[in-house]
Amino acid sequence: MTDPAGSGAAGGAGLAAVVVMLMTPPRSPREWAVGLISTVVASIGGGAAVIEHFGLQPWVNSSIGLCAMGGLVFACGLPGWAVVRTHGRMRMARNNASRKRVA
Repeated sequence: MTDPAGSGAAGGAGLAAVVVMLMTPPRSPREWAVGLISTVVASIGGGAAVIEHFGLQPWVNSSIGLCAMGGLVFACGLPGWAVVRTHGRMRMARNNASRKRVA
């Protein structure tokens, strides 16, 4: 029998990845892959940490609670993509600055 909480976490993590990538499309396949992985990991890991920290495990017993947990997992995934985008922009700016110094 499948675990309903695990399915909800995976759905929330996947949805978070899709939404952030539609909002800010990646510039390269490499950035897409890194963004997807970081968003899913941030969703599942961050969501689990928040649920554990606040003791929200009893929410699993109701369908509304599972929906709320899915939303929580979704919200925890959004910072993962933001971190990747910020890191990529800083790295690109640094590369452009070093090229200008050489030229």
